[in-house]
Amino acid sequence: MGRAGGADAHQPDRQGMCVAGLDAALTIRQANQEFFQQFNRSSEELCGRSIRDVVHPSVQQPLLRQFSHLLEGKHQRFVTPVIAVRPGDESAFTVPLTAIAVSGGLPGTNAVMVMMPTTGGTEEPRIVTNRKKVLSAMDARILEGIAAGISTVPLASRLFLSPHGVEYHVTCLLRKLKVRNRTALVSRAYSMGVLKVGTWPPEVVDDFVK
Repeated sequence: MGRAGGADAHQPDRQGMCVAGLDAALTIRQANQEFFQQFNRSSEELCGRSIRDVVHPSVQQPLLRQFSHLLEGKHQRFVTPVIAVRPGDESAFTVPLTAIAVSGGLPGTNAVMVMMPTTGGTEEPRIVTNRKKVLSAMDARILEGIAAGISTVPLASRLFLSPHGVEYHVTCLLRKLKVRNRTALVSRAYSMGVLKVGTWPPEVVDDFVK
């Protein structure tokens, strides 16, 4: 692969798309100008960083699992929606990500090309949320329990609270996430990136816990 951020014959460049080349350790080695503009960072700031740094913690685990399968040769490509983040910025946005295995002529895959639409394209990213510490530790445990389908009484027993105590925290959660019931609460938490995607039992992202 070419020098980080350099312009050579191997540099990815697809009009209307953010394109980056990763090595086997998932480090960003090169990218086109649209990629740097998407994340409001220069090539010096992004090249050499892990792809994890531009992906929300809630989706890292399943995304890294897919990258692992790609590098192991189980798949040649995958397409998945991700919550992307700008390093040093609290904003996040959803965008479809395509990853393609790249062979360097040796056995196995030693590089990955990733692509996503630019903000000026037809699939403009949607702002999701700011990563603010909005939950107490107890709020997080109760949200995880609700997402796991645990009802009030067993949840109260597990967390050493009274049923009324659980209901109080649930009411506070409904107010904080601006929803009316538990089903909407879980849905909202996933859409905001508060709950990690692809994990069971459900787990709250630490970034949101005070």
